[in-house]
Amino acid sequence: MKIAIKAEPRKLQGTGASRRLRRTEKVPGILYGGGKDAQPIELDHKDLLLKLKQEAFHASILDMEVGTEKAQVLLRDYQMHPVKPRVLHVDFQRVAADKKIHMKVPLHFVNQENSPGVKIAGGLVQHVMNELEVRCLPKDLPEYITVDLGSLQAGHSLHLSSLQLPAGVEPIVPKGEDPTVATVVIPRVMTAEEEAAEAAATSAAPSAAEVPTTAQKAKEEEPAAGGAGGKEAAKPAAKEEKKK
Repeated sequence: MKIAIKAEPRKLQGTGASRRLRRTEKVPGILYGGGKDAQPIELDHKDLLLKLKQEAFHASILDMEVGTEKAQVLLRDYQMHPVKPRVLHVDFQRVAADKKIHMKVPLHFVNQENSPGVKIAGGLVQHVMNELEVRCLPKDLPEYITVDLGSLQAGHSLHLSSLQLPAGVEPIVPKGEDPTVATVVIPRVMTAEEEAAEAAATSAAPSAAEVPTTAQKAKEEEPAAGGAGGKEAAKPAAKEEKKK
């Protein structure tokens, strides 16, 4: 799947220039790599935001046009506004056809509802990995990697060594490791005794209305009129009367 994106050279740089650029619905960015100098660029915000919602845009070789220059690039990073759906900055890297690249590729899981662990044993599939970092030439970069769970049994796991990777694609993992990609677990069923114990514990717990507030506690602890405090105050008066 070929994805094209258009950009323009950016002449003004700096925080103030970038802020003014964003007001015109443009996104500041940078294009680097490929043995060339870094090129400041600007892109249309609406078009870029729509493309960022496509999974393939994050894991594909993109055909970029910058002015009169055409290059194959990878999306390397982008920054979003913490609240608004607004792209603040974006980075692209040029790629050379004869040099291998490192890229995270999404995993697409299929046939999990037909696996024996789910269909027969009533298990639940847990995706331990959702993407895989790979090394390959640009021409061999897959848009995604398919993970077939059709034969996964309950209590078993599917490991990386079981995946069928496209030709020319090698995973980047620590030497000697074979990480788990997915597993099927059987949900634990509570016994009647455990359910009864949980119900008893829930009913025994006091509700929020039954727990006194700090102000209520303080009021309850105040000495009542004529209490110990009143008796103590009455003693000096009795002594004075006796002297007379």
